[in-house]
Amino acid sequence: MSEWALIVHGGAKTIDVALHDRNREGCRAAAAAGAIVLQFGGCAVAAVEAAIRVLENDSIFNAGFGSVLNADGAVEMDAAIMDGRDLSVGAVAGVRRIRNPIVAARALIPARPVLLAGEGAERFAEEQQIALCDPAEMIAPDRMASEYAKAHDTVGCVAIDMQGHIAAGTSTGGLPGKHPGRIGDSPLPGCGLYADDGIGGVSLSGDGEMIIRTTIAAHVMHALQAGPLCAAAETGLAQLDRVGGEGGAILIDRHGRFGVAHNSDHFAVAIHGSRLAEPHGAVHRQELEGLLDG
Repeated sequence: MSEWALIVHGGAKTIDVALHDRNREGCRAAAAAGAIVLQFGGCAVAAVEAAIRVLENDSIFNAGFGSVLNADGAVEMDAAIMDGRDLSVGAVAGVRRIRNPIVAARALIPARPVLLAGEGAERFAEEQQIALCDPAEMIAPDRMASEYAKAHDTVGCVAIDMQGHIAAGTSTGGLPGKHPGRIGDSPLPGCGLYADDGIGGVSLSGDGEMIIRTTIAAHVMHALQAGPLCAAAETGLAQLDRVGGEGGAILIDRHGRFGVAHNSDHFAVAIHGSRLAEPHGAVHRQELEGLLDG
């Protein structure tokens, strides 16, 4: 396979009209960063990490810098990345001092633990020469204005490289005002993400507790084997509807085709690939009609 494809999301949520362009541009920038990796023959895991780092560094999104605050007024972040080649996963949860949690998650992929939380995750990051920061540095000056809009916000990416390998990733600051120590779906394979070279990959955003209860990523992956991508994503969201949850899903299959579905008002997304001249950004799946499968 000599082609590549990548899709990113900045969260399933209600986006103020004044912020539509900023969400589109933030997602396009992330897609462009991941595309550079893939264009030069890099692996899908590296592309997912590169794209999510851009999203984590953009305060418009609830991940990394600009994450929402918990009930104690502190930032606690979760992230995960999954390699579809061998189903390996790296994830961190409840971290406060890691500037880019997705970097620490990727560093865990060759290690024995799949998921590390809190101080243990931060200690591991330090051992891997991943710089730690003062937790106060993760609080964006403008975070109060966007706190409500980030209520169910997670960022994510799915990519397929020129070798046909697939990876998926997620990163989030969780729910605003959440109980300290709360962990959502984002770092949990089968819930917030999944990747398998033989099938495809998915990354979710939405009501974390509801996604965990319904294991949406697992439902989507099963459905992906039987039909079009958007239909597979809708199958997953049907499970979310069952428990009154809101969310969105981005997908890539083993042929490099895209899928997007959401039951939220908006879903910030961007796609790019070897068949496209540039990344296409959107705040609703309808803006990508003609570029999606099904």
